[in-house]
Amino acid sequence: MKLTDIPSMETNANLRTLNTFGLPAQAKHLLRIQSLEEARQAQAYLAQQPEGLSELSLILGGGSNLVLKGDPLRIVLKVEIPGRRRLETNDTLAHALHDTAGASTTQPLLIEGGAGETWHDFVRWTLDEGWPGLENLSLIPGTVGAAPVQNIGAYGLEAADRIDSLEALDLTTGELKRFDNAACQFGYRDSLFKRHPGRWLITTVRFRLPQPWQPVTHYTDLAQELAGNGFDESRPPSPHQISDAVIALRQRKLPDPADLGNAGSFFKNPIVDAKQCATLLTTHPTMPHHQQPDGRIKLSAGWLIEQSGWKGRRLGPVGCHTQHALILVNYGNATGQDVRQLTTAIQQDISRQFGVSLDPEPVFI
Repeated sequence: MKLTDIPSMETNANLRTLNTFGLPAQAKHLLRIQSLEEARQAQAYLAQQPEGLSELSLILGGGSNLVLKGDPLRIVLKVEIPGRRRLETNDTLAHALHDTAGASTTQPLLIEGGAGETWHDFVRWTLDEGWPGLENLSLIPGTVGAAPVQNIGAYGLEAADRIDSLEALDLTTGELKRFDNAACQFGYRDSLFKRHPGRWLITTVRFRLPQPWQPVTHYTDLAQELAGNGFDESRPPSPHQISDAVIALRQRKLPDPADLGNAGSFFKNPIVDAKQCATLLTTHPTMPHHQQPDGRIKLSAGWLIEQSGWKGRRLGPVGCHTQHALILVNYGNATGQDVRQLTTAIQQDISRQFGVSLDPEPVFI
């Protein structure tokens, strides 16, 4: 098989517009994967190569969670598989999940999305169809297939709380495998698929939406936004109203990648042991901190960065956003190396001032 046998193949493709940071990079071959069959064709081609998967440089979704360092990429697979549907709830492949809101899942809704569907459009579609449960994750950039890779999360909910299962093509063997929730090995902004980049091409993702629906509104910023809109226990918000509140919050806090290139929240909130947190609180009594189920404490990366003086500060063409210290932005013509230099500088400052390590959320390619 030749690459030219695969539909939707482009040569010497410019990837600047295919990553939300707007960083320059070029792919020798860009394959737009629009079906499982095309994914199988790409896998068959890679299997024929002497170097196997090393020929593959990147599996690309919406380009919202990566930093392209600018090296020439050989083969990039851009996943554009469409599809939206509701499934029967008695499907024997479905696996019950515990709902973080405490709602009953005895009669869940099962919905499935193609990996190439735009995430926000998919969320709003579920709400328009009367199937709530994903509203807290509104306006997160990216695709349905990328959501489990990063285990996206916001405003009190993570994708792992709603994902029932997914199908992924093993690019090493050509096997199409279904992963239940546990097999995805979800962690904080982490998953099996993120830890093995380039091996699994996700084709579809299945979500289990709890019934009866209950709003997830305990996250402080969201609760305050809803209260400001006149909602409380006596007048609870609808799913659409929660989605609208989340959208308003994100639009106020986060720059639109179409206007100012960025990859969203850039650093993970660090988790430290209780002893280290107690020590930090003696010198920083107002430091935000949140107890975790395992006894450790989650800190606010944005607060640490702001306290270190990085909010609104630039290094060349990249910098921390003026409104949100956790967002690194491209002020124009930045390269992946520019982003790496700023990342390292911030990490070194936080380590020196607080003794805390910051890990980036995006993947550096």
